[in-house]
Amino acid sequence: MKHHLARLLSLALLAVAVAAPLTVSAQIKSLPARENNEGQVRVLVTPESLPKTADTWRFAVQLNTHVTPLTQDLMAVASLSDGKGAGEKPVAWEGDPPGDHHRKGVLVFKPLTPTPPAITLDIREVGGIADRTFTWNLSNP
Repeated sequence: MKHHLARLLSLALLAVAVAAPLTVSAQIKSLPARENNEGQVRVLVTPESLPKTADTWRFAVQLNTHVTPLTQDLMAVASLSDGKGAGEKPVAWEGDPPGDHHRKGVLVFKPLTPTPPAITLDIREVGGIADRTFTWNLSNP
């Protein structure tokens, strides 16, 4: 019995050691938050996770102002691109509805394939600013 448990433990450790590099290589590195304070609205965007093999990429978004309600439809004003072509529209907004001075949620996109060296999230017409651009380099750790 003792020998059987030791063998199972060895196999489990080997499985973890083999799987760990696959998990790291399948995940795009952790990316920092980006902030835009133009006009009277502060927009903060943080990529949550961008797994290379996932069905979706998720970006946490916070909008804050003390001037006017935030009424934009984020599904209509956001796009994700590789900087070389037209932007892809989000497939979902999981967050606060329009109308408050503080909104937060997650913009969900289909992954860009093949994975580009950089990505740009554009959010247009928020707080009277034509275009707010948030860019992340994916190719350098």
